[in-house]
Amino acid sequence: MTGAMAEDMNTRIARISQEDVDVLIIGAGINGAGLFRDLCEQGVNCLIVDKADFGSGTSAAPSRLIHGGLKYLETGEFGLVAQSTLERNLLLRNAPHCVEPLPTLIPIFSWTRGIWAALRTLMGSTRAPRSRGAVLIKIGLALYDFYGSRSRVMPRHSLVGKTRALRDLPALTKKIVAAGTYYDAKISRPERLVYELVRDGLDANPRSAASNFTMLASASEGAVTFQQPGGTFFSVRPKIVINAAGPWIDRVNASLGVETHLIGGTKGSHILLDHDELIRSLNGRMIYFEADDGRICLVFDYLGRALVGSTDIPAGDPENVRCEDWEIEYFLDSLRSLLPGLQFSRDQIVYTYSGIRPLPASNAAEPGLISRDHSAPAIEPVQNRPFPIISLVGGKWTTFRGFAEEVADTVLARLKRARAISTRDLAIGGGRDFPKDASARALWIKGMVAQASISETRTDQLLSRYGTTARQIIAHQSEWTDADRLPDASDYSLAEIDWVARNDMVVHLADIVMRRTTLAMSSKLTLRDLEIIAGVAAQGLGWDDARQDHEISSLKAMLVRDHGVAAAPEA
Repeated sequence: MTGAMAEDMNTRIARISQEDVDVLIIGAGINGAGLFRDLCEQGVNCLIVDKADFGSGTSAAPSRLIHGGLKYLETGEFGLVAQSTLERNLLLRNAPHCVEPLPTLIPIFSWTRGIWAALRTLMGSTRAPRSRGAVLIKIGLALYDFYGSRSRVMPRHSLVGKTRALRDLPALTKKIVAAGTYYDAKISRPERLVYELVRDGLDANPRSAASNFTMLASASEGAVTFQQPGGTFFSVRPKIVINAAGPWIDRVNASLGVETHLIGGTKGSHILLDHDELIRSLNGRMIYFEADDGRICLVFDYLGRALVGSTDIPAGDPENVRCEDWEIEYFLDSLRSLLPGLQFSRDQIVYTYSGIRPLPASNAAEPGLISRDHSAPAIEPVQNRPFPIISLVGGKWTTFRGFAEEVADTVLARLKRARAISTRDLAIGGGRDFPKDASARALWIKGMVAQASISETRTDQLLSRYGTTARQIIAHQSEWTDADRLPDASDYSLAEIDWVARNDMVVHLADIVMRRTTLAMSSKLTLRDLEIIAGVAAQGLGWDDARQDHEISSLKAMLVRDHGVAAAPEA
């Protein structure tokens, strides 16, 4: 964080420390950040803290889908599907800079299988259907269209026969009898969207504050104390505490003096492949398919790489989670079975990631049957803890806004305040004033080109990457021009990196490479790129040589250990 930004945030935190803050939010993942923005928009004074970076935990490890939850129809969670499809449609409008439609293909291997198994699951069976035939899928897609009709922005589903499906995707297994197509959405930069929600909240209420890399130190007699990166301690006396720590919820409650058993998470892993032939075959579509063991898997084009996921395994240690060798083999075997016309091998893998879904504690036999719905149980105040603790349990990336709205209304009722504004139609970050169609986009780009020495192609690239925040990046004055590029990840400029480092509440090199941008996942990043990025960040953030070297070595170790990245080459 640059000097001016750090000074402003320190001033905000100092003021909050001297006064009673309305709401303290512990955990700055998607649920915490969404609630922070909503409450700030209502004029509620909030502090949001995270022990790491904004959006760096579970929220950085999703399937990168914004979806209605087609499979939740099987478990009868119709309300969740209705909310999810609505929130998907709203995000397509409110965050068009990073959420876009995703046509999805479902290979179908029989006509009638799975009907009775689906009925048993709907009636409460703990086993999911092993195979879903065309009749069942047709019914499911029709229901999905029905629930997604509110604020609809995408076409309805369709079904085609084997001949047409194989003509469209020749690499697909010949075992299919038909294929269905429906529409969901994907998110290109989920980590950045989390940060944008925090930033929007800070802009909406200058009496609120946010602090990343801030550890919960103690809680006593109504005061909650934190330690910041430089070793500084500060305390706040909140009226309400929101525990939005995801898979760490029970640990945070214990630190606040309350024993809970709310979380029973599952692990989800993903891999990214450098596979041009697969990308061409997908042609912008996702394939949503059953693996040989009946699990649901997916593959789609994510920023030019093929993203494959996801496993769903009971797990409870969010500090030590990574994609294991057997999971990688599982994904590759599933792809070989689905697409026998293509070759798959480990040397195509450029990145892996894994996270713990903060699902509610459950005794379900199948992890996939644990509800993805959300809840917000409250622990009422006691004598030595005068504030209630509201824990944000479960939920999906897609439904964060709706979840935040529900909890914000509860908080407002406790504070005896009225809602001032709805977030339903509130654009997020770079989605604000985003061009609504191709002609408006072309006009926006031409307008920027007329004001700055930059090409239309580069302006379009920055608009896709940052939304309308690109205007500030293009106007940024630094010692570098847009022509000064990283040597290997050359679609990023040094001026762009400088702006991110100075303006996006960056503390570590990893914040730039893994969350404010998608450089780490691009497979283009090299060691000399890292060194140059670190040098640019050092100038903006005041790092000395030792700090710069430490940032590089720490990030390299993390990429190798947690993300399967081969030691970054010199070039």
